[in-house]
Amino acid sequence: MQDIVYLYDANGTLCGVQLSPALWERVKAHILKDRSLRPVAEAPEPLEDWEEFKQYWDFRYPFCAKVECRYCGAASDDWEHDPTRRFKLVTANLGGLLVFRCAACGASVRKKHFKDHIVFEMTPPGSGCEIQPSRHA
Repeated sequence: MQDIVYLYDANGTLCGVQLSPALWERVKAHILKDRSLRPVAEAPEPLEDWEEFKQYWDFRYPFCAKVECRYCGAASDDWEHDPTRRFKLVTANLGGLLVFRCAACGASVRKKHFKDHIVFEMTPPGSGCEIQPSRHA
């Protein structure tokens, strides 16, 4: 893996630089010290999409709002009403895909709803590696 990847637009103009997780850890404190730089604000949770997902529920099993992160062990039986907000909703669609960000470790947790089962997939933070999905009925 390269430590630095230069990102160009369609016209060949440099528009960004991507750092490897290892390099970011080495330079993060120095960069974030600069008060003129601010991290990009996270997008709000797509709660309207979540509500639409629930409204049109037509799967063969009961609705379940459970989310779990197998990377750090965080879990919530009902992420929507969990006062600790262990997970942030990133994506929700009528096709059955829900994507969450784990507040504890930053992992991406995907909950894929199929007609007769659910599959959880997870990508640890700073990794392109997949942990094998677990299937739930």
